[in-house]
Amino acid sequence: MRRPLIVIGNVNVDIIIGPSEPWPRPGTEALVDHGEVRVGGAAGNVALTWDALKVPYQVAANTGDDQFGQWLRETFPAHAANWPIAKTPTTFSVGVTHPDGERTFFTIPGHMPVLTADQVKSMIDAPAAKGGIALLVGSYLTDALTADYGSLIAWLKGHDIEVALDTGWPIAGWTPDIVATTRRWVGQCNHLLLNEVEATALTGTSTVPAAIDALASMMPAAAHIVVKCGPTGAMGLYQGQRVDLPAPKITPVDTIGAGDVFDAAYLAEIAATGSFSDAIAAGIRTASRAVATLPRQYT
Repeated sequence: MRRPLIVIGNVNVDIIIGPSEPWPRPGTEALVDHGEVRVGGAAGNVALTWDALKVPYQVAANTGDDQFGQWLRETFPAHAANWPIAKTPTTFSVGVTHPDGERTFFTIPGHMPVLTADQVKSMIDAPAAKGGIALLVGSYLTDALTADYGSLIAWLKGHDIEVALDTGWPIAGWTPDIVATTRRWVGQCNHLLLNEVEATALTGTSTVPAAIDALASMMPAAAHIVVKCGPTGAMGLYQGQRVDLPAPKITPVDTIGAGDVFDAAYLAEIAATGSFSDAIAAGIRTASRAVATLPRQYT
């Protein structure tokens, strides 16, 4: 029987254009090959992936009170009826892709910082989620929620819901305070899903294997640790089992949200089979397919 899944965090709008390199000179105009307006944010990307994989889930998020917010709610009609509507513009990001597959984002705060832990708790059907996994994402963008992560994590665990965490990159960088706070969250998680730069920065190490060992020392004995390494694949550790899987050779078209797609596919496989190595393989396979296709495909 598949375990229930929840994603909690930021759903917003992405306006994607590109590729562009170098940056245009100020005051000029540049033509790019493609542009797209789509659902974004880490929680939005996870939800879209689960929809594509036909995996049932819950999502706790909010929107602003403008046309972008209405569009986001209409995109998730089965989930958005109880999303709070903040009296503020909906967050949007303008992402500029570059020829090497990387990207640069410009984001307005909008509705994301005002989502609260109490609102999240009111949105989740805890009895239906018992025995499941809740993924916390967008940690450094959801200010009010993040400030109360301690009580939210305790509430989830009190309802027999495991906690997965993908922090993303802090806007202020890895300051000593952010490192200390993040390590406290890590110590309470059952699944940790970071990319290689985040993992090494958080642990003060120089290699992924060393980062994984350092993270293991912070986490419960039965925790699942995954480090996403982009085009080279992913590494993980669970109960002494080390996994190091390569990614297929692809030509990246759009890498935006690749880590979120990985998270979704990884958790979908964990929820279905419990196999750690199969889950990492599923994350790599699905994310590789997503970044190599336009319009985006997941299978």
